[in-house]
Amino acid sequence: MKAYFIALLVIGLANISYSQDKKKNDNAIVGIENLPAVVIKSAGEDFSVYLPDRNADQKVRKLEDSFIAYNLGKDYEGYDTYLVYMEIKGGTLSATYNEKGKLIHVVENYKGVKLPSEVIYSIYKNFPGWEIINDKYLYSQKEGDIVKKQYNLKIKKDNQTRKLVVHPNGEIVEEK
Repeated sequence: MKAYFIALLVIGLANISYSQDKKKNDNAIVGIENLPAVVIKSAGEDFSVYLPDRNADQKVRKLEDSFIAYNLGKDYEGYDTYLVYMEIKGGTLSATYNEKGKLIHVVENYKGVKLPSEVIYSIYKNFPGWEIINDKYLYSQKEGDIVKKQYNLKIKKDNQTRKLVVHPNGEIVEEK
């Protein structure tokens, strides 16, 4: 009788273990989704909206995350505008708030960032044999709208240098 219950238990557990079938889909593509804007705080009826740029460089993301976590508190009271300035090695972020505590303007400036693959591919495709020797990343927004998002690059080949302005999608906007 004891053997009968043990056999029944083993069969029951074996049946349950096969009930969670794993499906494998070789055609599945994992995509990166853009994150929505972050509402930092409510200033009366207005909302402070910040659109973080999910840049590939970790130092950019770290500074943006620090800014999102920053608590303005009541520091802005009594001023027409209030400036928050954050700095790390190779980058700065400055944000301006109005008298009600609403975020109105953000400017980010970084040097020596990890470039997106689209930018690198575009440069080496359009300028074969050239080398990227200097880069700056500029990002600004005003009242929740992106105003500027570009890379200022300096490239070199032999004794020649050129300056380029490139969008994150790889589009070369300006050549100097």
